[in-house]
Amino acid sequence: MQPSTTAITPAKSHFVILDGLRGVASLMVVVFHLFEAYSGGSAQKQIINHGYLAVDFFFLLSGFVVAYAYDDRWLANMTQWDFYKRRLVRLQPMIIMGSLIGAALFFFQDYSIFPKIAGTPAWQVVLVMVIGMTMIPLPPSADIRGWNETHPVNGPAWSLLYEYVANILYAVGVRKLSNKALGVLVALAGVAVIYLAVFGPRGDLIGGWSLDPQGIHIGLTRVMFPFFAGVLLMRLGRRIKVPNGFAVCSLLLIVALALPRFGGTDKLWLNGIYDSACVILLFPLIVAIGAGEKDVDGVSVRMARFFGDLSYPLYITHYPLIYIYTGWVVDKKIPPEQGALVGAGVFVAAVAIAWACLKLYDEPLRRWLAGRLLKAG
Repeated sequence: MQPSTTAITPAKSHFVILDGLRGVASLMVVVFHLFEAYSGGSAQKQIINHGYLAVDFFFLLSGFVVAYAYDDRWLANMTQWDFYKRRLVRLQPMIIMGSLIGAALFFFQDYSIFPKIAGTPAWQVVLVMVIGMTMIPLPPSADIRGWNETHPVNGPAWSLLYEYVANILYAVGVRKLSNKALGVLVALAGVAVIYLAVFGPRGDLIGGWSLDPQGIHIGLTRVMFPFFAGVLLMRLGRRIKVPNGFAVCSLLLIVALALPRFGGTDKLWLNGIYDSACVILLFPLIVAIGAGEKDVDGVSVRMARFFGDLSYPLYITHYPLIYIYTGWVVDKKIPPEQGALVGAGVFVAAVAIAWACLKLYDEPLRRWLAGRLLKAG
């Protein structure tokens, strides 16, 4: 997930509405994960059903923002190492914090749905935490939870792994492609999205967090189209100006992520078509509208700035709380009407933790790192 475009070091102006949309998507991810506790592990029963597509939206925003922030810097002789340092300063502090929080809460998650926790020694949790801080993915043989996650103490870190992959591909060579060549790459990646979603075994784009052939296939497919479509969208300069752009985009995004699953178990391909249409058509449209105006003001824009700043810390720190909530709901057989108040508390706690991490840790640390590692400009 690409953090807010409100960077500490670059002097460029940023897209406030896109920042806010990232925040809206992050809030939807938390709600999606809270409701997931009541799905019984079935995508068919999941409320806020398409919340998983927020990851694909994040990738699209990432490509757009990276191209906007860095495309012209290569012409000013920015080196690959300069680029990597900037990305590490922006992304890595909260990855480390997410691993710390995940490890601290790991043994509070000892529920039946996590069969390996009870038999995991503390030293192994610490080892997995440290490895997670480096973003090195773990294979299923090293899993300490039982969910085959590449980052078992903080599952959503898998998407940051693919964020790094896309950034490296951009820096190594994709940035040099002409718009025509980039368009061919994006088109081929779009075909891969359709093939996975429509003709795959699940009828959706869910997955990417396991270090096995299927997980790697899903992860790469999910990042390649949206990230590089975002780069292309920025380069083409496609902008759509509409009144109340933040409200319009937010509504479109919320509805897209909240709609129920289509097709049932007998027509999985229908849901695959929906997922493909969101990623390939709707999300680029939302970003084009969101990028249509940078110099904006008002209450809604102040909200956009707030949630934009909050978005990345919230995304990367909320899931350790979700593990606990999900285990509690499943083991205690808590019905939704009884678990709603606790779920609301988890939501508020996740936002509070994210805000504290942002203000007390992430922003100060990034300022310190930027002053010592990054060149001006």
